[in-house]
Amino acid sequence: MKQLLILLSVTLLCAACGDKHKKSADAADDALVAQQFSADSAFTFCQQQCDFGPRTMNSEAHEQCGQWIMDKFRSYGLEVSEQRATLTGFDGTPLQSNNITAHYQPELQQRILICAHWDSRPWADNDPDEANHQKPVLAANDGASGVAVMLELARVLSADTCRLPVGVDFVCFDAEDWGTEHQSDSWALGAQYWAKNIHKELNGKTYRYGILLDMVGGQGARFYQEGVSLLYAKNVVDRVWKAATIAGYSSMFPQADGGTITDDHVPVNQAGIPCIDIIPCYPDCEQSNFGPTWHTISDDMDHIDPATLKAVGQTLLQVLFTEK
Repeated sequence: MKQLLILLSVTLLCAACGDKHKKSADAADDALVAQQFSADSAFTFCQQQCDFGPRTMNSEAHEQCGQWIMDKFRSYGLEVSEQRATLTGFDGTPLQSNNITAHYQPELQQRILICAHWDSRPWADNDPDEANHQKPVLAANDGASGVAVMLELARVLSADTCRLPVGVDFVCFDAEDWGTEHQSDSWALGAQYWAKNIHKELNGKTYRYGILLDMVGGQGARFYQEGVSLLYAKNVVDRVWKAATIAGYSSMFPQADGGTITDDHVPVNQAGIPCIDIIPCYPDCEQSNFGPTWHTISDDMDHIDPATLKAVGQTLLQVLFTEK
């Protein structure tokens, strides 16, 4: 009996220690990270992309901005690779595409994918004025904002002495916005190509999950939980929305469904990488559920809100710096 009591005491002690460790780990997950995302820096990165003009496929501005993006990532010590290909638009146009990847800690096998598209839509076909429908979109939000957030994340990661236990690949997808509503697979051409060929580049490395950033700088944005994301990667949605709450942005990341979107994360998920889409939903906007500037000539820097960039960027820092 005495031996049994001793054994029971040890068992309870071990259980208590295990419970204490679990509570400690949970508390660490719930703690606010020290790293700070600079909204001003991200806003500047957004402006600098727009300074090239619309980055439409096959344009000089597109080529110049692509080089600038690569140079900025390299300036933060990241390795950069290109994936060039000639893709075919829905209208038969050959598109000179370049998926740009910046690798943080490229030597690590376990990795996180963070991605956004960097091209501009060539037609403002949702503009309220039909006279603007053949004009290109400057794409401050629908393109530049996601890349801007990734560049600021790269800057923070490179400057921080606390190295993550995982690598991060920042992928700038090309040829996302040369699509038509009559053909669902005409969108996300760069991401489709990347997904079909990613096995050639991983060399045994694996992605834990992916996060797509699309239109993450707009005024009045709220990021609902997108349908494909919930289907393929609900645990990632839960993790990111929890991080947003801890970071103080629960009002911008409501716990509510936001519909199903055709976007770059679809082919990524089809390639076996669980990937979510952080994309805004404006349920009360008559112009578009994507907001009043979507595919209009008003998608410019006057409609970018640093507070939105901050909310998304700080949420992602909360996610990254609680990785184990």
